[in-house]
Amino acid sequence: MAGRINHRWLLKSRPQGMLTGDEFEWNEAPVDEPGPGQFLVQVAYVSCDPAMRGWMTDRRSYVPPVAIGEVMRAGGAGTVIASNHPGFAVGDLVSGTPGWQEYAVTDGRGLLPMRKLPPGTDLRASLGVLGGTGLTAYFGLLDIARPQPGETVVVSGAAGATGSIAGQIAKIKGCRVVGIAGGPEKCRWIVDELGFDAAIDYKSESVSHRLRETCPNGIDVYFDNVGGEILNAVLARINTKARIALCGGISTYNASAPVPGPANYMQLVVTRSRMEGFLVSDYAARFDEAIAEMTRWIDEGRLISRDTVLEGLEEAPRALRMLFEGGNTGKLLVSVLPPA
Repeated sequence: MAGRINHRWLLKSRPQGMLTGDEFEWNEAPVDEPGPGQFLVQVAYVSCDPAMRGWMTDRRSYVPPVAIGEVMRAGGAGTVIASNHPGFAVGDLVSGTPGWQEYAVTDGRGLLPMRKLPPGTDLRASLGVLGGTGLTAYFGLLDIARPQPGETVVVSGAAGATGSIAGQIAKIKGCRVVGIAGGPEKCRWIVDELGFDAAIDYKSESVSHRLRETCPNGIDVYFDNVGGEILNAVLARINTKARIALCGGISTYNASAPVPGPANYMQLVVTRSRMEGFLVSDYAARFDEAIAEMTRWIDEGRLISRDTVLEGLEEAPRALRMLFEGGNTGKLLVSVLPPA
């Protein structure tokens, strides 16, 4: 696209411990024309997700690491402004993995492939409750944990993008839900607005003690977003045949040394329980099914979401650090386009 400049964040170095922002380099480059089978997206929003911390390392993972000098991998959504691809036309709204940049030339493939969105779609929702984080909650809870009416479900990271949706889906399915979150404001939000039955403030309360109080009959399902000591505390309270969905371990991602496994893992043997990890990309063939059901819940007022949005692509590194400091409620996004 003649004359257009693409502002973007490149990965400059591998992180050591907590992110500082110095791991990224601000870069400008001409916007490329799409080649055969490609299309050009003007990005409106980019996402900040815990998994991005893992993509920055060179440790073995489910996807190759972001290479030094590459655009930082990230979810995003925007509008097609040029196309040589038969499946995408100028004006189409799309979401996928364009990375931290203003313009992305793509063939549609990626960690989360580009998908065409219905006209008028809320792009923020396409990245949050109806995007990767909401879909993670949906499949992790319903396919991995399989909660039954009347069971007790505990969700960590309960005020985050995924945890807040997982807890609400558990309520929709007739469960009693206890959320673990950081700070009184987040705890009030998940109880008063999202309908959780109880909240535990891990910053000011003993999680072990409060789990005994809020889950007197034990825990049937645990949706784990944080790992670490909270996972240990939950394992001590699981019931026979409990199910644990391992979604993430944000409490360990910035550790500078290998993190030991859960000390209470033998409870899985004693209670004949199951702990299983999963990737939302495994369910790509069923995304439309999940989006349709969650859209119905939203329309019925049974599923609520909240976004934390920072303005300007230059804020992306600060936003990602904020994610690990607990500075967001709900989905954390960066608005790339200037305000209308």
